[in-house]
Amino acid sequence: MTEPAPVSATVRRMLVGAQLRRLREEKGITRAEAGYTIRASESKMSRLELGRVAFKERDVSDLLMLYGVTDPEERDAVLALLEDANRPGWWREYEDVMPGWFQNYVGLEAAARVLRTYETHFVPGLLQTSEYARAVLASTTPPMTGRRDLDRAVALRTTRQNVLTRPNPLRVWAIMDEAALRRQVGSAEVQRGQLEHLLALLERPNVALQVLPMSTGVHAGGGSFSLLRFGDQDLPDVAYVEQLMSALYLDKLEHVERYTEVMDRLALASMTPEASADFIAKLLSDG
Repeated sequence: MTEPAPVSATVRRMLVGAQLRRLREEKGITRAEAGYTIRASESKMSRLELGRVAFKERDVSDLLMLYGVTDPEERDAVLALLEDANRPGWWREYEDVMPGWFQNYVGLEAAARVLRTYETHFVPGLLQTSEYARAVLASTTPPMTGRRDLDRAVALRTTRQNVLTRPNPLRVWAIMDEAALRRQVGSAEVQRGQLEHLLALLERPNVALQVLPMSTGVHAGGGSFSLLRFGDQDLPDVAYVEQLMSALYLDKLEHVERYTEVMDRLALASMTPEASADFIAKLLSDG
């Protein structure tokens, strides 16, 4: 089994990319010119500089030479960071039960310090019980091919939740449509267990939840999306928008700012965290 990589591995890959981008820009070299040096397209160079794909040591060494980095200590520092960044994450063990485009998100989630998420249909994955997660995952199209695959998909989702209890835990601020809380997922017992779990999570200082009431009517939000913020100031925030067959990872400032504005407006239109907890408690008592 692959040894679990440190949580910071994804961040380090992003830092390597950011450092290479700065060096390239300082030399006035275009992405296309840099890509030619390592036999890569301009789009691949973009993914490398964003830390979305793993680096080859030879490619980084060639780029450092192109950028005029000849000091042995400076080169060794970058290559050492690269070695740690390229260690496979624990989620690689679950490649068979998650789409390739989702793997980047799991790495970003593990590396993030703050996650803001808006959900329209379900309780966010990090806040789901295993029984609720099983009911959600069993409804996917195409369906899981067997009990083992479903078990592994549930295990992946619950293992991701370790970010909530690690040292320096991920801070989660979730906004949920009221309909997502009212929609029964699985049996009535599963639904009740999920609501009780949410109330327990809200006792944690790193978890906040706001309910967007149906009485709000038309609002700023469209579909579900998430915003991820990292601990290093050199790393840009990322907006994540999941689609049926793929996902968007947006880090251009104007895109992230637009999604941040929408998230802020949703928060203002939602119940306060205290009122949201009361609302969930009432759903339980009424049930």
